[in-house]
Amino acid sequence: MSIETVRNYLRERGLADRIIEFSQSSATVELATAANHCEPARIAKTLSFAVGDECILIVAAGDAKIDNAKYKVRFGTKAKMLAHDEVPVRVGHAVGGVCPFAIKEGVHVYLDQSLRRFETVFPAAGNAASAVRLTPDELERASEAEGWVDVCKGWQI
Repeated sequence: MSIETVRNYLRERGLADRIIEFSQSSATVELATAANHCEPARIAKTLSFAVGDECILIVAAGDAKIDNAKYKVRFGTKAKMLAHDEVPVRVGHAVGGVCPFAIKEGVHVYLDQSLRRFETVFPAAGNAASAVRLTPDELERASEAEGWVDVCKGWQI
């Protein structure tokens, strides 16, 4: 999949005009921070995990880290990130552009509470040089998330 697939997906939801394309990479939180001219915490990073035979995405603030104990309580298993080469096959986007939009069928999306403290956040938009500016509520609707979870640490003040 690509930024065009994401653009079409977001167009159907009235949000395609929020996509930002960059001339430089935004593939990491650090690079996305520079490209978006924002604080690292406002980058909505999308993390890919295997839960049994299923794939889940957790979208979290750029300054948050997965809390293994919280994750295990919520999902009933140890946090196991997908291998780099598994991500495009199972999710539909390559590492660096993974986002919760226009993903493969059967992938479950969850949003971490760490994002709720911001007016707007910046998830990727399908490639390693893009983002989309959304409120947390818009992100929830556009991603068709299954809900908000509390599985991260390191971001609370």
